This record gives sequence, structure tokens and C-alpha cells, in this order.
Amino acid sequence: MSRFFTSESVTEGHPDKVCDTIADTILDELLRADENARSAVECCAAYNTLFLTGEVSAKANVDYEKTARQVIKKIGYDFGGFAYDRCRVLELIHGQSADIALGVNASREHKAGGGENDLLGAGDQGLMFGYACRETEEYEYMPLPIVLAHRLAQRLTDVRKTGLLKYLRPDGKTQVTVEYDGRTPVRVDTIVVSSQHSEDVTQEQIAADIIKHVVGAVVPPSLLDGNTKYLINPTGKFTVGGPEGDSGLTGRKIVVDTYGGRCPHGGGSFSGKDPTKVDRSATYMARYVCKNMVAAGLADEMELQIAYAIGVAHPVSVFVDTFGTGKLSDENLAEIVKKEFDLRPSAIITSLGLRRPLYAQTAAYGHFGRSGFPWEETDRILDLQKYL
Repeated sequence: MSRFFTSESVTEGHPDKVCDTIADTILDELLRADENARSAVECCAAYNTLFLTGEVSAKANVDYEKTARQVIKKIGYDFGGFAYDRCRVLELIHGQSADIALGVNASREHKAGGGENDLLGAGDQGLMFGYACRETEEYEYMPLPIVLAHRLAQRLTDVRKTGLLKYLRPDGKTQVTVEYDGRTPVRVDTIVVSSQHSEDVTQEQIAADIIKHVVGAVVPPSLLDGNTKYLINPTGKFTVGGPEGDSGLTGRKIVVDTYGGRCPHGGGSFSGKDPTKVDRSATYMARYVCKNMVAAGLADEMELQIAYAIGVAHPVSVFVDTFGTGKLSDENLAEIVKKEFDLRPSAIITSLGLRRPLYAQTAAYGHFGRSGFPWEETDRILDLQKYL
């Protein structure tokens, strides 16, 4: 029985991603100076103005406005009202709430005599999800629609920055619909690409170039056929983009950041948040757990939910769903997760090495399914295969 699933991605010039990248670059600068920095930076970009807000507590001296302008320039906004050297930057960043810091700095368990990993409590209550499956190349373990959408978005940026398609501008969106036979992807049904462009180019040229140089360079020919539909700039024109065309906010692309809608999302965003925020660190850990469990052969598909209470180190619940693909029951796999992986915030930060400046590179094109991040390593396979 055929089924169709769609995921989308956006380029680094999309207004929401401009905000995410600025927030994560500020975080990296803080961590570069103080590995124990606390940060929850938020950004809003609208027309010709960038607003920086949030909470920071750190032994660091970071020029927030300078950092933001450097990011805007690197992305490519050297024109229009939001140009890096002309936009207005408003800053209202203050210290972390003392009440929140109290619970994070000394968890409930630590106060009761717990060990070193009980010292750090969860930075907030909340639920986090992780996911992995065998749809794509082994190092990815991701759903095919979101992988292709990210690759198309990244390619849009590449052909713009290398000058192959000089008329493209930074803002862009991609969307991919994949047809499934049961749970197996068999073909790409629809590809949607919208890219900001200069005035001096026809829509016919844009469509031909994007199909050739973007789609053709990214999507395997075996997934395309005569019935695949291509919708390139379907509105007919896209010259006004970025924050001039639509306001941007940090954390508004959380489904793009994760699994493209294939897995639930707990609601917490990532960018601008230091690793004491379990919205970020525990979501990374949940992905790490799922990827290693699937890579070890314990399941072909796995979803993991972890939930926390603010100021408490141990999670309040651990839930596993393998959609009938598990080699053991989901209940048994949940027990293995709790036994093999330390899910306390301090242990997560230590095991994944999260107190270092690696976050700006996560801000666009997805936090998962890309090499180079510690939560994407599959270094627990041998430990887990003993349960088979």
C-alpha cells in the first residue's frame, strides 16, 4: 500500500535561521571564553532591525552586536534594509534568574547526598524525543524526506556562494514528498524549491537551473521518474526575502531541526541554549541513544522519549517505541536504555562533550544525520550487541 510523507528544510538565509545562527554563534563565543557559561539567547529579525534578548551568565566579554553583524555578513545579507552594515541592532540581554540557577546548580538528588553527576539539575521541566531508522545511509539513520530536503537547502546555498548561480540570494525553502511501500521509501513524488533571487533573471531560467544544478546534484536518479513533480518558485517571483520579507524568530523551525515531522517534538527549541538546558542536551542524548540502538541491531526504527523536572537530575520517565521492529520488547529496550546510558544532565554534558563551541554549525540544515557531531557517533554498538 502506497503512503506519502513530506518534510521541509530552509536555507541559512531564511529569517528564522538567521536568528538561530546568530543565537548559536553568540553561545559559541560565550563557551569559547567560559565553558560553564549559561545562555538562553533569543533573536527576532524584522525588516531592518535585529532584536537580541534572553539571559546570559558567564565570565566572558562578548560583543553581541559585532557578532551578530558578522553572522549576517557571512550568510550573505550585504544588500537591502537588513544588510549587515546597515541594519539596526537592539540589545536587551540580562542575567539568568537566580531561582532557575538555584535548581540547576544543586539538584534535588545532590542536596540529598547524591554523587557528582547529581550536582546538576535539569534546567527546566519538559519532554524530549530522539529517533533513528534505517531509511538512509548508515551514518545518517534518518528519514529520507528530511535528509533530501536538507541536502537541497544546503545545495541552494552552495551554488549561490560558489557563484554557480549568481542570481540567487540567501533566503530559500525546500520540501520533499516521498512515496512509501509500507515503511520502505520507493520514489520521490514531489520536490518544491523556493529561492530568493535578483530581479534580472526569468522564472524559466531559475527552474531549469535549480532542477539541473540543485535537484540533479542531490537526489539520486533512482528515486526520480517521469511522474515526479517539480515546483520551483511556485508563486512566480521571490525577490523580497529574508527579514525584509518575513520576520524571523529563534526556535521557530524545531521540526526542520529534528526529524521533519516523522518523530514527535517536545516543544523546546535548541539555538542559543547552553547544554544545561535539557531541551537541547537531552534531545541530543536521545538521538545518540536511538542511533546506537538501531546501529547495534536492536531495532530497525526507534523513538525515545525522556522527561525531566526542573532541578532534578534523573529523568522522571523513559519511553521506547520501536514500531514493531524491536528484537526485544519495547519495555525491555527501555530498561536497557536506563542501564546503559546515564541520562542525568551532567553525565550527558560530559559524555557528549557539550561544553565547547560547536553549536553555530548546527543552526542550519539539521541537528541530526550529519557527521562531525558527538551525538551522531555510533561508539556504543559493541556494548549493546550483548543484548541480542
